[in-house]
Amino acid sequence: MGVVLLAITLGFLAGILAGLFGVGGGILFVPTLTLGLGLTQIHAEATSLLAVLPTVAAGAWRQQRYGNVRWRTALVVGLSAVAGVEGGVLVAEAISEGVLRRLFGALILLVAAQVAWRAARRQRAA
Repeated sequence: MGVVLLAITLGFLAGILAGLFGVGGGILFVPTLTLGLGLTQIHAEATSLLAVLPTVAAGAWRQQRYGNVRWRTALVVGLSAVAGVEGGVLVAEAISEGVLRRLFGALILLVAAQVAWRAARRQRAA
């Protein structure tokens, strides 16, 4: 029962953050699935890809009601991402769990650095 409650809490909090910041599920789901629920990196990534579908659908539906979705851009990015995810899954399956974890960690650090850099740049401009 504890695992189910943790999964429900994870989904709820990730949904709030996704709606608030527009972040993808991987940034939120994968670390929690590996650290909190004990999934392997590859299982957490695969689970995250599926779990993000309802989040994306609800968020896009809600945002389109406010007129915020740029459908042509979303379609181009989405179709390109389908091709990219196919290649990414092949690579993820071909490398070791340790390498995959380190690559994911590097991605998180790069995203954090980019957010910090942009925030500092905007603060200097203001």
